[in-house]
Amino acid sequence: MKNTAQNWSDLKARVGAGAVMVAVGLVSIALGGHVFHLLVSLICAIMVWELVGMLRPGVKHEQLQLGALTGVAVFAAIYLPVIVALVLLLVPVLVGQSLLTNNRRIYAAFTLVILLTGYSLMQVRDDLGFGWMLWLVLVVVATDVAGYFAGRMIGGPKLWPAVSPKKTWSGTVAGWIGAAIVGLLFSINTGIWLQLVCVSIVLSMASQIGDIAESALKRKMGVKDSSSLIPGHGGLMDRFDGMLGAAVLLLVIGQLVGFPPGLN
Repeated sequence: MKNTAQNWSDLKARVGAGAVMVAVGLVSIALGGHVFHLLVSLICAIMVWELVGMLRPGVKHEQLQLGALTGVAVFAAIYLPVIVALVLLLVPVLVGQSLLTNNRRIYAAFTLVILLTGYSLMQVRDDLGFGWMLWLVLVVVATDVAGYFAGRMIGGPKLWPAVSPKKTWSGTVAGWIGAAIVGLLFSINTGIWLQLVCVSIVLSMASQIGDIAESALKRKMGVKDSSSLIPGHGGLMDRFDGMLGAAVLLLVIGQLVGFPPGLN
């Protein structure tokens, strides 16, 4: 009974904070435009602020500087031609290389993914509209929620205990199933159900890779959460790590084969 209580001890805080994040996210997605761009830019700025805090604890000036630079770069990029935007997105990475004295490669890799995620999210909302943006968010949320409940209710073998001790194969597979259901629901009346279900599962896998990558980073840095900004959730990186993988992969898919599948 004690272990069961511990398994669900963070549920109340997670649900409360999660409800607030969902409400803010839905309103900003519905409004789109500058409002959505500002929110995405702020989220990216905070994630880089958290990243630098993990890599170099105590360097508050560098944290603020690189976080602010990231937010400005993401916000400006969506209003610029693609080539110029991509060059601009490299600026926070290059500046960080000059400011940080260690863990530069880790900073560069994670910051670049954060920047591309922000750009991808804004591009999806601007070019594809509310529906497809909502689909992407729900794929990542379904992956996380299904994995959370299945992992605690079913348990079983661990996925990668050396990196992420709490993640199980049951939670991983449940995440794929949750994403597939989202894809199936969004494919109704489109005639692309198989393609969209497959893309949803692939993005679910990418979401889980983002989650595992952040878990590996936290283990390397010896921290439990990226920060303590969100009750029951840790920091923004702890909540948006899945989106880092999914959004960047969707950006690649869109450039290589086009998206939505079969509707271009």
